[in-house]
Amino acid sequence: MAEQELPGVLILDIGGTHGVLENLVAFLKKHFRLITMKEFLENKKEMSKKIQSVFMFECRPTIDRELLESLPNLKVIANSGVGVDHLDLKMISNFGVKVTNTPHAVADSTADIGMALMLASARRLVEGCQISISRDTKYFAVDWLGVEVTRATLGIIGMGNIGYKVAQRAKAFEMKILYHNRNQRKKEEEQAVGAHYCEKIEDLLQQSDFVMLVVNLTPETCKLIGKRELGLMKPTATLINISRGAVIDQDALVEALQKKVIMAAALDVTYPEPLPRDHPLLKLDNIIITPHIGTATVQAIRMMAEEAITNMLAVLNGQPIPSEVFPR
Repeated sequence: MAEQELPGVLILDIGGTHGVLENLVAFLKKHFRLITMKEFLENKKEMSKKIQSVFMFECRPTIDRELLESLPNLKVIANSGVGVDHLDLKMISNFGVKVTNTPHAVADSTADIGMALMLASARRLVEGCQISISRDTKYFAVDWLGVEVTRATLGIIGMGNIGYKVAQRAKAFEMKILYHNRNQRKKEEEQAVGAHYCEKIEDLLQQSDFVMLVVNLTPETCKLIGKRELGLMKPTATLINISRGAVIDQDALVEALQKKVIMAAALDVTYPEPLPRDHPLLKLDNIIITPHIGTATVQAIRMMAEEAITNMLAVLNGQPIPSEVFPR
């Protein structure tokens, strides 16, 4: 098939700070004609007719009404990643455009980062590294202690694909696993990982040594964890967030960490990203913050592109869509 016959897909850019990674471009080009936002804006009249898909990488390009109105042949917006809180699903649906995501590609890598943050916080790995490389270090203190993850209680808030993958990993650490979810898992799924359902989030918060947030950001989950919820947690507990930054009331978290209401926090996500350089969370020594790297692996990025391409081709060919996202 000649290149000009391939369906057009809009991307923000190729390479650079925010563009699609170079190693994904050749893969995308097998199925689509890539049109960057710059090319589109420079020749809207011609390019608008060619674009049938948008490939969103790292939440870009921005999808607004003006863009949708300028793409009469657009059929699908394929989000690379699970979270779609950056998309107005109802508005997009009103234009007759499908939205897809990539839940299968991200589950393992995101669960891995959740476990990594829990272990790093429990054993104080970041502090330990700083001590080990500091010029001021003359000896290693014998009373510099962490806590064990093995046989501790893990509370998972959000037991979808990623949450369940976390539970599978936690089982290997002989952890007692509690979970809170909109719907209870099947008994055989619970038994496979030894998970116990908490209908009330309060019960989970009060019992857990580690609380891990694995929910989508929705109006219902925005600031799900605030001052009240933090106050219910053990003073020895650690809060881990691998979902979205806005799921936590960050002002309340600052206060809880400063006043030792909880022992520590480990965040792969914040709001905004990155935090302002003078944000009080950055001044605390009982927190670990990573730059939203839950899916930042060679394997996950490739699998997300593959899943997104499969979704786009399904829409364009009128076939069943593997991972469609519907407005709520």
